[in-house]
Amino acid sequence: MGKDSIKLIANNKKAYFDYFIEDKYEAGIALSGTEVKSLRTGKCSIKEAYVRIDRGEVYIYGMHISPYEKGNIFNKDPLRTRKLLLHKSEINKLMGKIAQQGYTIAPLQVYLKGRLVKVEIGLAKGKKLYDKRQDIAKKDQRREAEKDFKVKNLY
Repeated sequence: MGKDSIKLIANNKKAYFDYFIEDKYEAGIALSGTEVKSLRTGKCSIKEAYVRIDRGEVYIYGMHISPYEKGNIFNKDPLRTRKLLLHKSEINKLMGKIAQQGYTIAPLQVYLKGRLVKVEIGLAKGKKLYDKRQDIAKKDQRREAEKDFKVKNLY
């Protein structure tokens, strides 16, 4: 595995459906040894996860990392709160944006970058129901166009 090779562990497709992602940040994550081993085997879920800033530090809640099978007593709680590692300037920028109405921080994906585990978080603004309907309609149109294109290419 190269120095900058990226291996995706978990993706949060629901975040792209529920929010407009305006900015993306790459954050490190404070983990124990058995959690890293479990992540390397791909046992992670961020579907229900969310990010909060508390006293100038960024934390991720609800991120599920399955216990490592060979970890016995060293395993931690799968749903424990984990600290995200960001630069102070990035945290201040996020805090300024979140102070505005309608903004939140959503975890987008978890991946291995070389030997390190990284979390991509996004500054997100909530979508209204009609925005979601438009996205579904666009997806349906694209699917129909791809189906027509396939049918035309078969003949």
